[in-house]
Amino acid sequence: MASATENQWLKGRVKAVTSGDCLVITALTHNRPGAPPEKTITLSSLMAPKMARRGGKDEPFAWESKEFLRKLCIGKEVAFKVDYKVEAIAGREFGSVFLGNQNLAKVVVQNGWAKVREQGQQSQGKVSPYIVELLQLQEQAKQEGFGCFSKVPGAAEASIRDLPPSAIGDAGGFDAMGLLAANKGKPMEGVVEQVRDGSTIRVYLLPEFQFVQVFVAGIQSPSMGRRNTNGNVVETVPDESNNGDASGESRGPLTSAQRLAASAASSGEVSADPFGAEAKYFTEHRVLSRDVRIVLEGVDKFNNLIGSVHYSDGEVVKDLGLELVENGLAKYVEWSANMMEEEAKRKLKAAELQCKKDRVKMWASYVPPATNSKALHDQNFTGKVVEVVSGDCVVVADDAIPYGSPAAERRVNLSSIRCPKMGNPRREEKPAPYAREAREFLRQRLIGKQVIVQMEYSRKVTPAEGATTTADRIMDFGSVFIPSPSKGDTEEVATASAISGTQPAGVNIAELLLSRGFGNVVRHRDFEERSNHYDALLAAESRALSGKKGIHSAKEAPAMHITDLTVAAAKKAKDFLPSLQRIRRIPAVVEYVLSGHRCKLYIPKLTCSIAFAFSGVRCPGRGEPFSDEAISVMRRRIMQRDVEIEVETVDRTGTFLGSMWEGRTNVATVLLEAGLAKMQTSFGADRIVEAHILEQAERTAKNQKLKIWENYVEGQEVSNGSTTVETRQKETLKVAVTEVLGGGRFYVQSVGDQRIASIQNQLASLSVKDAPIIGSFNPKRGDIVLAQFSLDNSWNRAMIVSAPREAIQSPDEKLEVFYIDYGNQELVPYSAIRPVDPSVSSAPGLAQLCRLAYIKVPSLEEDFGPEAGEYLHTVTLGSGKEFKAVIEERDTSGGKVKGQGTGTELAVTLIAADEEISVNAAMLQEGIAKMEKRRRFEHKDKQAALDALEKFQEEARKARTGIWQYGDVESDDEDTAPARKPAGGRR
Repeated sequence: MASATENQWLKGRVKAVTSGDCLVITALTHNRPGAPPEKTITLSSLMAPKMARRGGKDEPFAWESKEFLRKLCIGKEVAFKVDYKVEAIAGREFGSVFLGNQNLAKVVVQNGWAKVREQGQQSQGKVSPYIVELLQLQEQAKQEGFGCFSKVPGAAEASIRDLPPSAIGDAGGFDAMGLLAANKGKPMEGVVEQVRDGSTIRVYLLPEFQFVQVFVAGIQSPSMGRRNTNGNVVETVPDESNNGDASGESRGPLTSAQRLAASAASSGEVSADPFGAEAKYFTEHRVLSRDVRIVLEGVDKFNNLIGSVHYSDGEVVKDLGLELVENGLAKYVEWSANMMEEEAKRKLKAAELQCKKDRVKMWASYVPPATNSKALHDQNFTGKVVEVVSGDCVVVADDAIPYGSPAAERRVNLSSIRCPKMGNPRREEKPAPYAREAREFLRQRLIGKQVIVQMEYSRKVTPAEGATTTADRIMDFGSVFIPSPSKGDTEEVATASAISGTQPAGVNIAELLLSRGFGNVVRHRDFEERSNHYDALLAAESRALSGKKGIHSAKEAPAMHITDLTVAAAKKAKDFLPSLQRIRRIPAVVEYVLSGHRCKLYIPKLTCSIAFAFSGVRCPGRGEPFSDEAISVMRRRIMQRDVEIEVETVDRTGTFLGSMWEGRTNVATVLLEAGLAKMQTSFGADRIVEAHILEQAERTAKNQKLKIWENYVEGQEVSNGSTTVETRQKETLKVAVTEVLGGGRFYVQSVGDQRIASIQNQLASLSVKDAPIIGSFNPKRGDIVLAQFSLDNSWNRAMIVSAPREAIQSPDEKLEVFYIDYGNQELVPYSAIRPVDPSVSSAPGLAQLCRLAYIKVPSLEEDFGPEAGEYLHTVTLGSGKEFKAVIEERDTSGGKVKGQGTGTELAVTLIAADEEISVNAAMLQEGIAKMEKRRRFEHKDKQAALDALEKFQEEARKARTGIWQYGDVESDDEDTAPARKPAGGRR
């Protein structure tokens, strides 16, 4: 602030109030860097009560006087002028100060918080220009008993503070640890009395008036330098007897840390660090002489208090430490930050990193360290998890890359976390504690599931010494999210979206891992790329630490000894064969797909790993066409899935042979149906479980000339080991079931039939008129009309099944109709029927009547008939699936099926696209159908089909399931026509 002469008015802002008659005022604007100039002004001709000095006591009303002036004007803009200067007392300047149109001296005197100096006390006759008014106001205050002139008995004695030792300069009487223990984590009210530097303040803690020095937790501002005192270099702090301002108030003793620094330093002066003065002013401007809240976090080894400082800025409460860091005026300090809550630490660290990136203030010349990581932008994708390599690495098949392409599978390392290593069996490295548990945790939640992957950064990794390769490799890191997590998972973690608001919908799998204690968060260096959800990961790790879970537990990790028969001698594998054969179906987990038909399995029940191959099924060998595709199909289908196996034998290499099921699907049929494998039954197919299903799957691929069968010629003699069969092509339709009747009958529509779209377009273009006048339209049995379906109010082509013999009398009179495009029927009121144009009605109905071939299903009136009808409805119409209908026979007699229309009836084998056994076989297996009676001289194909179905019937018969619960039943009954079924749902 420029020097002011007497009677020259200046403007400034009140920075501090040191007593009831003294203020520190700073300039409003300044052009030089650092803190603005300031002046200490004592109100002219006034004398406020003095506060306690070292070892002394307050004068009566000293604290109240100071508080009155502080609350009145701190931080506010004022106008002032210097009235006079007294050189005898260090050139102290006395002046007049106006807050708006209020003269502060008058306000103070009027309220009785300062006295007007008597004539003999005036310095060389220098007085305030307003002395007359001040004397008058003092008389009024005395008469009214305001402030220091209180007439209340004992008021003066009561106003003298009972100060603790710390407030009167007795360092030995201050118990920092006791204060911390009593107030840890609790906000303490205080008034900041002095700012030593940007991150160190001295505070009166209310209401006990403990006078303490507090280091702001987690940060350190640039030093204000040192000054020479009696030949020693000490930190720039007030000495023990002088507060350094005009009032001469005591500020308390030096701390032990300051004395240690003073005694250890050499003589001379050290200037302030860059931005030291600016940081100090930043803190002074916000908290000096202000009310603050101190949250004590800890005490250092020198008995200094460490705490968080919070102050009010209007209606907002701010954190001083965070504000300093965000403005580039302090750095993050790990040792004191460790005393704070994790959330506060993360904010400070993030703020410092952002300032470094933006090169703010003290970081203007910051040069980031070299890093080997590189950010990946806009590389999000969705896909299915194929493999879990370890707790922090998965392989995901990208949906956007064509199936079977080598680039479809992408290896994703989870960002910013590190899980226990799985080890390397080839180097005889055992898995680290909790490594298996971490991988199994991911496997159960991710394998085969659709996930969202958010790629974040890549890192170049240099091979370690002694590695087999010398080339650098690039590792890609990202976050993996489960779009539809379980309820337990969503409750277990605080998702990153709640913290950052940037993640896709779902749960971050890395958070789940960390919250279970299966990994640690990587502590990245500055400017090193990290997860976009780093804060959420730290929070998850903190929960695991507090809960002592997983690797953070004091307990030893569960030990697991696994016998690996894949690396053992063949004899050892043969010794295990009886143990595996005793169990009919053995639960296992696919550890690795070695080739299309061979894999490595882990059997939890026996804690062993085995090599396993499909019995009687072989895929192309390595390097042959379709070999890689077969491996890709198996990786997506069974890699790390839970399966069941049935072991038949073991070959001379120690590989176990048998059948495998994933769910209810025989896995070998997946390869055979895709044309990626062949049957090899030179030893005979009788010992292969479900050999008939495998042969049917192979036949399907041959008929469609898929993959290895692309050059196959229908009708030729095809060698199948020791037997030969003559193939006969059967007509196959792709259909959707539209209505289910009783007795195993149902209606279907052909999927992809162009007539369906044509008729639907015609119906959509029709303008349905109002109901016809009674008598003008009398539909008869067999007529084609438009009828409104009751469930969705759509208009469809229908045939009148029954109508009144006499003329229609009422719009509500019901007619029974059959929907010729869907196969269902219902009673419809006359008002919901319209005549139809011949161009629409002339096309034949799209619903095709079918029955399940080679089996007899009870009618709805017979025992187990309702159960059979319900089962057929559930697996066909209820599932909404598309089916493959293999036409076995055609009934062209044109017979009518009890009100359900006329036409050819197809006997079909109905197979769902994702099922390996037909609906025909499934109904036999469930015991709700039986095979039709065999006849002599049946065709080979029919005999083979009956043989295959008989196994399912025998299975139900032995288990006494369904119709077999009381033993054998009559099987020679003739088929009966199914009963009419009410209108049902429509596909």
